[in-house]
Amino acid sequence: MSTAQPARDVRHTPDTRAVEPARRRRPDVRQSLVVGVVVLALLAIPWVLGTYAVMTFTKILIFAVLAMSVNLLTGIAGLPTLGQAAYFGVGAYAGALTAIHVSELGLVQLVVAVVAGVVAALLTGPVAIRARGVAFLMITLAIGEIAYSAAGRLHEITRGTDGLSGIPPVVAVPGAEGLRNQGFIYYYVLAVALIAYVLVAILLRSPLGLTLRGLRDNEARLRAVGYRTDSYALAAYVIAGGLAALAGSLWASSQRFVAPGDMGFQVAALALLCVIVGGVGSMWGACLGAMVVIFTRDYLGQMGFASGPLLLGILFVLAVYLLPKGIAGGPRQWGGWLRRLRKGAAGEVEV
Repeated sequence: MSTAQPARDVRHTPDTRAVEPARRRRPDVRQSLVVGVVVLALLAIPWVLGTYAVMTFTKILIFAVLAMSVNLLTGIAGLPTLGQAAYFGVGAYAGALTAIHVSELGLVQLVVAVVAGVVAALLTGPVAIRARGVAFLMITLAIGEIAYSAAGRLHEITRGTDGLSGIPPVVAVPGAEGLRNQGFIYYYVLAVALIAYVLVAILLRSPLGLTLRGLRDNEARLRAVGYRTDSYALAAYVIAGGLAALAGSLWASSQRFVAPGDMGFQVAALALLCVIVGGVGSMWGACLGAMVVIFTRDYLGQMGFASGPLLLGILFVLAVYLLPKGIAGGPRQWGGWLRRLRKGAAGEVEV
């Protein structure tokens, strides 16, 4: 069997056939209206909310990009990961060092950060993709811990546990002044996050995106028809690494400080929690999950009646029991429960 033929065959396998309607679907009026309202609401935030709330939404956007990176591996390719914080940190340090020593222009920092994240993923990915399931999860966790330890020990580059400070304000447009106002920083992060979301959406509708879903649903069948599944897994790993590094660069530009803790286990677990709460496999669900998680930790946690970690624990338990498919799968789950309740009630009346 030739290697070109399976590309046509795999689209008609039972496991991947379900994704074809999504590929042919066109945005309807209702969907376009919802997207327009969401974009307008995001644009209005600096005009209607205070400084702390704007900073919180900036963090939400950055974690949304990081959550998309985790979801690309966990929900799309079926490779659960706890290692994306490592590439997030690589991008943060790369962007910060570029801002200090090379250029204050945001585009240069983003490009350098993404390249650094891609190179780091290319170096570590071949080790991780040899495993699947829990073993893959443990390897990615080990990669994250090694990166965290290295950031604390490479004092000449990262300034160790003291953290990297003195990052100049990011310049969004050549010739303009650096962004110091939190509202402008929010708009800079929002623009990059929206572009990242569109690029990921295009990727998921491409043949590569369909193949990654096939890798998740039935890797053995994909391999049987001639696909080199390890190559596709590595491609997903590298793309996710670059996406996480992009989020890291945004983090360095917005916080103007980077420390080893920014690539620790807590960040990795938080990103995975965003995906679980939002809905594994749904990109808009992952972004919504990032909003729920960061708002719970940084906003509700500051109100004093409970700590942020305690609220996140409660949120995780509620999500597991009430929304096992996440927020994105909520309407379908609740609709099914309501239909069963109505059928049960109708049956009792007939008896």
